[in-house]
Amino acid sequence: MPPSIINDCDNMYRTFLTRIYPFKQSRRWLRDSIVYGVAIWAILYLLQPFGFSMYNGNKCLAAALFGLVTLVCYATYGFAVIRPLNQHIRPWRIWHQGCLVLGLILFIALCNFLLFSVVFHCPITLQLFLLFLRWTLIIGIIITALSIGIEYNQSLRDRMEALLSNTAEEQKDIAITIHDNNVRGNDLTIPINDLLYIEAQKNIVVVSYMKDGEPTTAEVHTTLTAAIEDLKDYENIFQCHRSFVVNVNNITSAKGNSNGYQLRLATCASSIPVSRSYVAQLKSFIA
Repeated sequence: MPPSIINDCDNMYRTFLTRIYPFKQSRRWLRDSIVYGVAIWAILYLLQPFGFSMYNGNKCLAAALFGLVTLVCYATYGFAVIRPLNQHIRPWRIWHQGCLVLGLILFIALCNFLLFSVVFHCPITLQLFLLFLRWTLIIGIIITALSIGIEYNQSLRDRMEALLSNTAEEQKDIAITIHDNNVRGNDLTIPINDLLYIEAQKNIVVVSYMKDGEPTTAEVHTTLTAAIEDLKDYENIFQCHRSFVVNVNNITSAKGNSNGYQLRLATCASSIPVSRSYVAQLKSFIA
């Protein structure tokens, strides 16, 4: 591989690892430790991986013991390691979080290995510990990935709710006007908080808004660019797609990933797409 490509990859990974970790650290150590303990019990007892099915004793009790050790390890690690480090290291970066997770997995692997040796009457050897560590890593990576996914969605919802609460009340008495370019057309004037979205369709735009508590639509002879120009002074009006503009105040949920999102607005039955090219702007918009 050419040195330039190696350097580019090295710089990319270094840049990623030194980014600020985007999620808040959970302070609910006991709750989280119970969740992870139950998850370990469920994986061992229900799926019975790594030869656990060959155990002739009480599998439910044995799985519960491993889950209990995981619970105690996570709670102890949270109070003794995670909390002090979070308080003293600022800013908290991705590589900090990665090292923290690897340390937690190693701690859980060591404690569960000792329990494994007692339950299954196995000698304590380095080879067996490394094998057990590999199993713990596999399970730990799966659980960590699920946890990050949950944290990401929760963070997105929190940011969205904060944005909505800050803007909706401030704009309660503001009305907006979307100008119709047709000679016989009528301009559309509505309260800004009633606007749901604007969609470009050929030579018109379709404006979806709330009227008497129900979503309705109106056609205006203009372009999406012109409509955006009419609304340029309002920060909560966001173009999420080349054919759509949404009122962020009325977003109730956002689901998706880096390839795109689907937005749900108030009582509107349809979802609004956020194309891939606008995802980064959406994240920075609601950050």
